Amino acid sequence: MVLPLVLILVATVERSLAAASTEDWERLSVALNGRLHSALPLSSPCFPIVNGLNNTVNDTACAAVQAGYSSPTFRSPRFSAFMQPQWETCQSTEEKCLLDASNPKNSAAWTDNNCQQGNIPQYYIDIQTPGDVQKAFKFSAETGVPVSIKNSGHDYKGRSSLKRSLGLWACAVLRECFELSYSDAFVPEGGNVPYKRAIIVGAGVTFESLYAFANKNNVTVVGAYHQTVGPSGGWVMGGGHSVLSPVYGLGVDRVLQFKVVTPDGVYRTANAYENSDLFWALRGGGGSTFGVVLESTMLAEPAMKLQVVSISFNGTSETAPEFLKLIVEHSYRWGTEGWGGHMTPSGIINVTPLLTLEEATKSVQPITDYALAHNGTVVVEELPSWQAFFSKYVLAAEGAVGNEILLASRLIPSSLFTTEEGQAKVTKLLVDMVQQYSSSPYIRLGTPFLYQGAAHATSVTPAWRNSLWHVSGHSNFTYSSTVATIEEQYEIANSIGQLMRDVAPDSGAYVNEANVHEPNHEVSFWGSNYPALVAIKQKYDPHSLLDCWQCVGWKGPNDARYSCYL
Repeated sequence: MVLPLVLILVATVERSLAAASTEDWERLSVALNGRLHSALPLSSPCFPIVNGLNNTVNDTACAAVQAGYSSPTFRSPRFSAFMQPQWETCQSTEEKCLLDASNPKNSAAWTDNNCQQGNIPQYYIDIQTPGDVQKAFKFSAETGVPVSIKNSGHDYKGRSSLKRSLGLWACAVLRECFELSYSDAFVPEGGNVPYKRAIIVGAGVTFESLYAFANKNNVTVVGAYHQTVGPSGGWVMGGGHSVLSPVYGLGVDRVLQFKVVTPDGVYRTANAYENSDLFWALRGGGGSTFGVVLESTMLAEPAMKLQVVSISFNGTSETAPEFLKLIVEHSYRWGTEGWGGHMTPSGIINVTPLLTLEEATKSVQPITDYALAHNGTVVVEELPSWQAFFSKYVLAAEGAVGNEILLASRLIPSSLFTTEEGQAKVTKLLVDMVQQYSSSPYIRLGTPFLYQGAAHATSVTPAWRNSLWHVSGHSNFTYSSTVATIEEQYEIANSIGQLMRDVAPDSGAYVNEANVHEPNHEVSFWGSNYPALVAIKQKYDPHSLLDCWQCVGWKGPNDARYSCYL
């Protein structure tokens, strides 16, 4: 292993749930040819005390952490960093090592404070080959040390960090270490029907890299609204929404094949022809559950022009209800026109590949007129490609990182938008979120509204297929919040979630962007698919080596590994 000082500091952390001996770890390190690493919290260079031991503050490293604290490109290539840093902490015991997101140079964060390991695994493997994963599962089975799986750190529910676990991280050092290649005649293994446009994507690739690669090959990929999300990670396994999903489907609708190491130690190909049950489970059953995906192959579309509308204005307590009502009134029509995008009480950024610029301008005129009447800015334009849209709009509008956020979300059925009564219910929901909880509704036109896929081909909740919107609200806290304050914010998120369930009681939620304490989560995330998912989980993970919060086959909140949750 490496970094002797780090090992000393990590050694002060509590031993694993099932205590592995020093000899066990050393044998694993030798077997992995040095790819077993020790981990300390991201902000530890700034602290004079780390895991109870005196530490020499590294001013250069600390300055780098401060400068990059709210940067996704800084956090993504660092194992100990998560986009929402509360998942680096043990919330129930206040063991943490955080900076002040509003001012990372605020010395109050580290003065007289002990930087503690929190919920970060003490050791992780830089996964480079299927054999690395197989050795990790074997180690877990023999020692009882649980395994946690991390891709890019975009996880709102803490499923990829786990105190006292062995972390598995794809391409920890070189994020592009697996294949990224294009095929104009891809045939899934065991099949005989070629797909005209497909891209093979390794586990370490980010969407920013994938989009650029697709653009060079004159094709379009349906993907996330963030540069550092991993296409082959939890995004696709949880469903994977996109602003192009209304026309071209979810990420699970686009994937053609996975290469995965299952917990029984077998490196498998999963597609419609081989291990088809596993393929179905991976297409919506969630990450960190059925194995470690090392590669996915995604169907691509031809290069396309996009019509874009970007609106922003200074929203107030008076304009929010009016603008939200306008959005509700026109959303169903927009859905039929292929619009996808992100909308808030003070603006939207939407795209459609189906209209001309003239048609798009006419389509959004009711809201552009409203925004201009309130001194807003409006752009309606045609862009030549997805890459052009991504570069101009997404990089500036993607979700913030480095701050402590709790979500609540719901898929809002299309039927509610077809009657005045239904529209009134949705509008009231959005206004209540603002007025009762000061939570700005974040509305995504990102469901497969027009997409016609095979019935039951994926394992996501069927609610995706009859919904128009995916809506979320949030509560938040800070680096210095007490347990009592954090619990209050959880209650606010729970209450926002209940408002949504009251409006859409028979719908569901997106597993990747849901309330941490989603009630009846099995039905909410997977609906009638859940029993089949459990059976497949038991088939490929007979000893339950993989387990994560509210995932398929979850052992429940009282299991020792979830002691850090509130």
